[in-house]
Order: sequence, then C-alpha cells, then structure tokens
Amino acid sequence: MRLLRGLGRRKLTLRARVAVLTTLGVALAVVVVSLAGWWLMHGRMYENLDRRLSADTTEAASATTPEEALRGVDSADALPSHWDDDDGPPREVERLLGTAGPPPPVVVRFLDPRGHPVAATAGAAWLGPATSPAVRIAASGSGQDFADAGPGDDTVYRVSTAPRPGGAIQVASRVIGIEETLDDLRILLTWIGLAGAALAGLVGWGVARAGLGPVHRLTGAVEKVAETQDLGSSIPVAGRDEIARLATAVNHLLTALAASKAAQQQLVQDAGHELRTPLTSLRTNVELLTYAEAQAGSGRSLAPDDRARLLRDLGVQAEELTTLTTELVELAAENTDPEPFGPLDLADVVHGAVIRARARWPQVVFAVSAAPANLTGQPGGLARVVLNLLDNAAKWSPPGGTVRVDLSTTDGYTELTVTDEGPGIDEQDRPKVFERFYRATAARSMPGSGLGLAIVAQIVETHSGSVVAGAAAGGGAQLRVRLPSDRFA
Repeated sequence: MRLLRGLGRRKLTLRARVAVLTTLGVALAVVVVSLAGWWLMHGRMYENLDRRLSADTTEAASATTPEEALRGVDSADALPSHWDDDDGPPREVERLLGTAGPPPPVVVRFLDPRGHPVAATAGAAWLGPATSPAVRIAASGSGQDFADAGPGDDTVYRVSTAPRPGGAIQVASRVIGIEETLDDLRILLTWIGLAGAALAGLVGWGVARAGLGPVHRLTGAVEKVAETQDLGSSIPVAGRDEIARLATAVNHLLTALAASKAAQQQLVQDAGHELRTPLTSLRTNVELLTYAEAQAGSGRSLAPDDRARLLRDLGVQAEELTTLTTELVELAAENTDPEPFGPLDLADVVHGAVIRARARWPQVVFAVSAAPANLTGQPGGLARVVLNLLDNAAKWSPPGGTVRVDLSTTDGYTELTVTDEGPGIDEQDRPKVFERFYRATAARSMPGSGLGLAIVAQIVETHSGSVVAGAAAGGGAQLRVRLPSDRFA
C-alpha cells in the first residue's frame, strides 16, 4: 500500500503505473517460485542424503571397529572432496587442516554409553564433540538423530547417529558438494528472477501501451468535445469490450447533455417570449399612469374610472408575471435539482392538495374518492402534479361546478383521474396541452402561463408514468395520470 501511494504521489501516467505494477507482480511471483524451488531442492537433497546415511549407519552398527564399518559403507557415490578455488577454505577449516588434515568423504566414529568418542576413522576431529541427542542415543540404546557438523557456522558433514552394542555409532558424509550445488542453484535462480523481472517490465510496458491505446484515443476524443463544446459529435465505437462500452456510455452522455442544452435553450427562448407580453403591457400601463400624473398640474387629469381600471390591470399583470416566474423556476429546478424519492401514500398527497385547492377555488366543489396507493416517489413533485391538475380543472369549471378526483390501484399501477364540468379540450389540442407554453385558442383569454400541465408531464415522466387528456362523460375534460406502483420498490 505504501508503494502504491508513493506511485500515486509521483503522478505517474496510467501506462507507467500498469507497467510498474506488472513488473512488481511478476518479480514477486518469480521470487516466490524461486525460493520455493530452492527450498524444495534443499530439502530433497538432504532427504536423500539422510536416507542413505540411515541405511549406512544401520549396516555399520554391527561392525566391531570403525575401519570395518567404513569398509562396509558404500562410499562409491560419496560427493567429491574439493574446495572452491576462488573462495578458498574457511578460516576455521584452514586451522583444522593443519591438525586434522583434509576432510575425508566419510568418517565413522564409535561412542561409549556416556557419549564420549572411543574409536574413529581419519578425520573424526571435523565432527567435534557429540551432540546432546547423540549422547542420549548412546545412553538409551535407541533412537536415531541427524545433525550437521563443522567448524564454527560452516557445515562440512552430515552426521547420522544410531545405537550399537556398548554405545552408539556415527556415520558422517561430506556435504560440501550439496552446498555448492545449492549455491549454484541460488545464483542461477537470482539471475533468472532478474531477467524475468526485466522481461516482465518490457512486456508490461508493451501490454500497457497496447491495452491503453483505446483509452488514450477515447480521452483525446472527449478532450476535443470539451474544447469545441460540440455536444452533437460522437465518439467512434469499435468492438464490444469494456472500452467500447465506455465509448458508448460517453456517447449516451453527450446525447443527454445535448438534449438538456437544447431544452434549456428552448426554455429560455420560450420564457423570453412569454415574459415579453406581460412586461410590455405592464410597462405601458405604468408609463400611462406616470404621464397622467405629470399632466395633473395642467388640469388634464385621468378619469377616476380609467385610473382604477389601469391599477386593476397592473395588479392582474403583476400576478400573472409572478405566476409565470414561479412556474419557470419550478420547471428549471425540476431539471437541475431533482427531489429525492421516498415511500409515500399518494392518497395523503391527494387529500393535502385538495385542501389547498378548496382554499384557492371556493366557488368549485371538489369530490374526492381516493383509495390507499403506496408507491415510491417525490412527495413535493407529486403534490405539484395533483395541485396543477386541480387548478386546471377548477379554472375551467363553472361556478358551483364539481371537480371529481378519483385515485385507484390496479395491476401494479396507480391511476389518478381529475374530471371537470367545463367545455372540455378539443381533440386536436389534447396531444399538445402538455407542451410548454402551449395554450389552446379557447384558453388564450383565460389567465395562465401554459406551463402548469407541462410541469405535470415532466414530473410524471420522471416517475416513469404517463398522463393523457381526454373527454369526460358529461362533456368536460378528463386528465388521467398513470404511475407504476412498484417501479422503485
């Protein structure tokens, strides 16, 4: 982990990090395999030596003298006795060479019951005093032990101890050949590991370069889009691998961003168009009142009825402007800051919206039939949907008319139906009433901005539902919202 953090702090490229990590991984694998191979070879060679020594010791235990035992030991396969010419013998070995002579391939030594040497062949000085396990075998007359012997930390002999009549026998075989073989193997594995790590680095760099080539091209294409701001362009997709999936996802993202940008521009254009009319009318009336006040000193004043009418118009225009601005903000906020989803009962939302609608439209009767409808959605958004539908129905209903609200659940869907007793919606206008700022010919003389039903359609679409306009049985309009009850469950 510390190494990975260090690589991150050095801000290496992804290609370099992949190459470095590949090299480290392969080097670690080579080291582990090399160590395992070396220890396996070490154990196998000493296991074979111990097996041969055990057989030789058992065979030599019946001999009466060490020399006789030595003649009976099969030493034809004894390891050659030589020293590395470059290193020379160890210092302790040089000291012993002056007193004990060069170490022979095999040494046989007899021990008395107390573990003291009583007879031995040439080279017994190399074995040193008997070890504690050897003394116990000599005293008990049972067991077997294998130990290393040599001056200091150097291992020259592998010694096998076994019981014999009157003590114990020790048969020692030279191990210098084994250690030299293991040293050669260690050097060979080290060079193989270094060569493998270097080769892994080259292969890792090549693999990283080839494997990350598509990522590099994809990055260049995305940077070009970011530089040119051309959201209509697309990134070429080749194959069906992860890079192709990433490129496809980026193309979908660009498509969504282009659609969002187009919708934003359309909203700004439509809002500018819709705001221009009330602002112009409001400015005209204000200028007229200002002009009338300026002419008051000359005796030409505005009639009280005309003044009152202008003030009423100003109030109406200010209210329309406020409503339009509020709905524009709600419409924009729905796109940029969506409300989180949560479990709710749509019947509670409907009852809350009806209470607000009754306060705003006291001249209309609201008849509600709402069964429990549990789903997961945006409480504020769905409340806005219901209230906008109620406002639309109440606006078109005659005084004393009834707006019917029905909420039911069937086949995994929740249906909300709002019916009024107004003139209804012409068949050619029904598909368009949910578009932004669309107002039918009959509605242009009515107050409103043309955004209420557009907000309804947008929120319903967010909930993966649908909303349609139709005709009621009594001739009024009927708006039906259909939401999946278990869409987010």
